[in-house]
Amino acid sequence: MRQLLIAGNWKMHGTRASAARLAGETLQALDASTDRDIVVCPPFVHLVEVGRAIQGSSVILGAQNLCAEEDGAYTGEVSGAMLRDCGCRYVIVGHSERRALYGENDALVARKFMAAQRASLTPILCLGETLEQRRRGQSREVVTRQLHAVLDAAGIAAFGQATIAYEPVWAIGTGNTATPEQAQEVHALIRSSLAAQDAKIAAAIRLLYGGSVKASNAAALFHMPDIDGGLVGGASLQAQEFAAICRAGAASI
Repeated sequence: MRQLLIAGNWKMHGTRASAARLAGETLQALDASTDRDIVVCPPFVHLVEVGRAIQGSSVILGAQNLCAEEDGAYTGEVSGAMLRDCGCRYVIVGHSERRALYGENDALVARKFMAAQRASLTPILCLGETLEQRRRGQSREVVTRQLHAVLDAAGIAAFGQATIAYEPVWAIGTGNTATPEQAQEVHALIRSSLAAQDAKIAAAIRLLYGGSVKASNAAALFHMPDIDGGLVGGASLQAQEFAAICRAGAASI
């Protein structure tokens, strides 16, 4: 049985003190269950502070982004090796906000995916369609294109050390959530696309749902056969809410 992975994406919020406080509150709110992995992804400048706060616990440190290059004259960028040096084990790549606001295309996301793995980080690859694309009936086409851009560049074997998050852009920060059935349909598509190349890897990879996940809808989402956890955004900034989501996930296993 696959472990459940819940990733808390804290986005661009807070100070060092508030980040450490949130980490501590989250640890206090979580139970001692060992049947899931919990990852928190604070902003770059808070990584060390949060890393200290969670040291000795089962919570894992992750980052929100990385540079596709390993080192060099890339002012303002952060490499995978730097993240690993800060204690990170996971990193989000291809988040919808990076794609929409900073012009990250499929090719760049694929390069970041591979850069993460070269630095011994597990990439959390984000896939998802916009509201306009969904209205046009292009959801399957968009998600398949985004997935195959990485598959073609990195190869199916790379997905043996990766996680995928389906995040419908129309449901992020809007309060709207894909129904469990809508989410399951896309998760099943992702798994079947991987299975066409390697059934064992497809069965083992953890597929997360990201899109206004909260305690009130988590159990229904996580009960779906191909949804193995959540990429949680705003709700992860509230320790009790995030802990409730984690409990809902554990209960669905």
